[in-house]
Amino acid sequence: MSEAELFEARRRKLEALEAAGVEAFPRRFPVDATLGAVTARHHGQDAEGLERADEQLRLAGRIVGSRGHGKTSFSDLDDGSGKLQLYARRDDLGDEAFERWQELDLGDFVGVEGRLIRTRAGELTLALESFTLLAKALRPLPEKWHGLKDTETRYRQRYLDLVAGEGVREVFRQRAAALRALRAHLDASGFIEVETPIMQPQYGGALARPFTTHHNALDLDLFLRIAPELYLKRLLVGGLARVYELNRNFRNEGISTQHNPEFTMLELYAAYWDYRQMMEFVEELLTVTAEAVRGPGDLEYQGEAISMQRPWRRLRFADALIDVGGIPEELLFDAEGLRRWLIERQVPAEGLSLGFMWDAALGRFVQERLAAPTFITHFPREVSPFAKVDPEDDRFVERFEVYWGGLETGNGYSELNDPREQRARMEQMREAREAELSEQRVDEDYLCALEHGMPPAAGFGLGIDRLMMLLSNSPSIRDVILFPLMRPR
Repeated sequence: MSEAELFEARRRKLEALEAAGVEAFPRRFPVDATLGAVTARHHGQDAEGLERADEQLRLAGRIVGSRGHGKTSFSDLDDGSGKLQLYARRDDLGDEAFERWQELDLGDFVGVEGRLIRTRAGELTLALESFTLLAKALRPLPEKWHGLKDTETRYRQRYLDLVAGEGVREVFRQRAAALRALRAHLDASGFIEVETPIMQPQYGGALARPFTTHHNALDLDLFLRIAPELYLKRLLVGGLARVYELNRNFRNEGISTQHNPEFTMLELYAAYWDYRQMMEFVEELLTVTAEAVRGPGDLEYQGEAISMQRPWRRLRFADALIDVGGIPEELLFDAEGLRRWLIERQVPAEGLSLGFMWDAALGRFVQERLAAPTFITHFPREVSPFAKVDPEDDRFVERFEVYWGGLETGNGYSELNDPREQRARMEQMREAREAELSEQRVDEDYLCALEHGMPPAAGFGLGIDRLMMLLSNSPSIRDVILFPLMRPR
């Protein structure tokens, strides 16, 4: 039957049930336990033990499998925590109830009552004594409910993806575990969680284009934040010495396997630290989080083993371009020579200054080769408007990014707290040839905050979605975001 015919057949079943006085969408059904808890509690208990216990249970879930055998039938119930086999007999339910049971469809939600047994095959099973329809599914589950293959359907109809694949649900359980671990370690380290505005009169804290909106009552144009950085550093000015925020950011840019316009980040700031101390803390934070999700030891990402052994590698930006990226050393500070070299290798470099060419080269020739966790340090000054200058070479700043599995997952630095230099950097970014890349603006309110005094500090931003790609061994950022942005059909 076509999907339209299946829908119509189920609709007729629903109308027949309601005509017979059956409430097809009741309001509640108290249960004794989740299916996962039931199967865990009775793991290894034999048939004789279950018979002696004679345990009566009320359970609920979605029917995801059915096998009929005349006067008996077996079904599979799934409640999101686990699955349990159901055994229905005409002699136990009675003729009328058994016929109604047989009329149920895959995807229907039911509440069931009965006792636990083990079948001859040794499978833990609930022998039905009664049941209640809790919600009629008018549309069928995917034909191969054990796993959707069409990626377009997976992302557009995530609810079907979650029903179809236990592995998909596990990814989002892992995500929740990672967030718990991050919060727990930060809280134990003296950080406090805060919230900052999503709608901002002036965006900043990153090199990105914003989404715009309008507040009608104030007749005010606003921007969805591209980063919470400048608000979090205002809190350092106000005396909150260690803060963090798990935040949603919005950047009006492209979509790829590593980019989604709406994404989740962790940002944290610690007064009196510099970038070296922040790197040590980040290494510890990410190790603890990885162990909470995947257990201790090394990881595997897309078929490649990733050693989590500490300490993690530290590599200066310039050395990474030469030793990992294969860029001739004599070209590093030769802007026109480097430009020609990049263009010959199909890297867009027209109109870019030296610092932005370095940044493009890192993404093209270095990033994918960094499997084990690696800190790239000492970034060019011009691509780092909020970082302190390296006292030994003012062409660079005290900044690092962390890479593993070929993904850039985080960015941190010693925070620039001199309001005079910060103003000069903002004005330089506004006037630079690369303004179309950064759209950076002079934020007078933030500069006013700095003029009241901000302590020396270090900050770090972690991309939660990319972290979860690594921890769940997912090739695309859309696999770890429940509802990624899609173009409407």
